[in-house]
Amino acid sequence: MELDNKVVVVTGAGSGIGEAIARAAHAAGARHVVVADLDGPEADRVASEIGGTAVAIDVRDEDAIRRLVEVTEDAHGPIGLFVSNAGYVTSAGLEDPNESIQRMWEVHCMSHIYAARAVLPSMIAQGEGYLLNTASAAGLLSQIGSMSYSITKAAAISLGEWLSISHHHQGIRVSVLCPQAVRTNIIKNSPDNVDGADGFEGGVASGDGVVEAGDVAELCLDAIRNERFLVLPHPEVATYVERKAVDRDRWLAGMRRFQSALYPEGPLPGDAIAPEI
Repeated sequence: MELDNKVVVVTGAGSGIGEAIARAAHAAGARHVVVADLDGPEADRVASEIGGTAVAIDVRDEDAIRRLVEVTEDAHGPIGLFVSNAGYVTSAGLEDPNESIQRMWEVHCMSHIYAARAVLPSMIAQGEGYLLNTASAAGLLSQIGSMSYSITKAAAISLGEWLSISHHHQGIRVSVLCPQAVRTNIIKNSPDNVDGADGFEGGVASGDGVVEAGDVAELCLDAIRNERFLVLPHPEVATYVERKAVDRDRWLAGMRRFQSALYPEGPLPGDAIAPEI
């Protein structure tokens, strides 16, 4: 799908990958771009610079997502592309409080469900529409040091696959973005301000290099143009996924060695709960 003359909505667009996608969509000829973010002032900044509309929103709120879609369609016409991009990272294992796990589940998975529920009816009525959901290479592999991040990003990928299978015949196309380290401020924006995940210049995910958000956005637009499901800014991830599929036990052994190399002095992730077992 080409974005020329399309209405585009991007969540988590006040910074990082979301901001870069909003700017790239505008540059690609989108008729209007809605910049949605939990940080209202940052959404205002980006929207004012590209001539879009800013919306302050918590993507965990399904009613707010529904209103976002309704107001956008009333003002600008049918949405051609909805980018569900909001996310953050924490560092914890089984000791992570239930409330923290639930919050991450709502941001990384339920928000994608809310977006699809809200926007698919009008897209199906048009006979076409595109969903771009941000997940992570952690969802394809794992995130050492963050249980909740790993499992919620895996769920996001599974959801994207289901949407692609179930609604393709109705003109709906789906892509899922799965980066490793991208130069963004996700760490600063995350509750625990932790080291080691997508969006950080060091830590666990940076072994294959740190890519720029603008480059990721261009890859996303290329995937949309060619209707490619997985967007992999780090091509090495495809090789890791293949190795995992061929011999999962060998892959798990390799991940354990990687974890030990990352924490040579200990403690290892998950050790915090050991005294209570």
